[in-house]
Amino acid sequence: MERKLYSSFPSNFDTFTIIWIETKEKVLIKRIFLSDPRVNSEIKAQNTFPNRKLNTSPIIDSFGIKIQEFLNGNAEKFDKTYLDFSECNPFQKKVLETEATIPRGKISTYKRIAVKIGTPKGARAVGNALANNPFPIIIPCHRAIKSNGEIGGFQGGNKMKRKLLEFEGLQFSNTGKVVLDKIYF
Repeated sequence: MERKLYSSFPSNFDTFTIIWIETKEKVLIKRIFLSDPRVNSEIKAQNTFPNRKLNTSPIIDSFGIKIQEFLNGNAEKFDKTYLDFSECNPFQKKVLETEATIPRGKISTYKRIAVKIGTPKGARAVGNALANNPFPIIIPCHRAIKSNGEIGGFQGGNKMKRKLLEFEGLQFSNTGKVVLDKIYF
């Protein structure tokens, strides 16, 4: 039985919590929880992984610092080889891998991502896969929006999603929609 460990970090968006495992070979991130306006990340982690143990690791600390920097508006690159995709189904993994290719400062839509992965009528399924992204920030699901420019949902709340997009240079119209001049795919 693998032991689930966790580390929580402060940020300008409350806390975020990393759930991880350590094997003899390597450290793997199982899940990242972001705080949202209703629930703190540590409570989300406790509810999902009640038997987790507080721990630290140089690798996890490095990820924590990079996520903090990202949440401060800085560009960061993340090593995705530390992500454990074992609980993702093949469709979700494909969506997440595709989403991870959207560069900083660009956005795509759920529909465009669906077309890109060969499921042209799968915009809703793409949205659901991203809504359940176990690795927010590292897999930048905040870069996916609705086709009409509406921001869509985000695990950390819409205020956080908008701020992350603004950090990346995206503009919003006076109606609150994302200006669609930086589309990817």
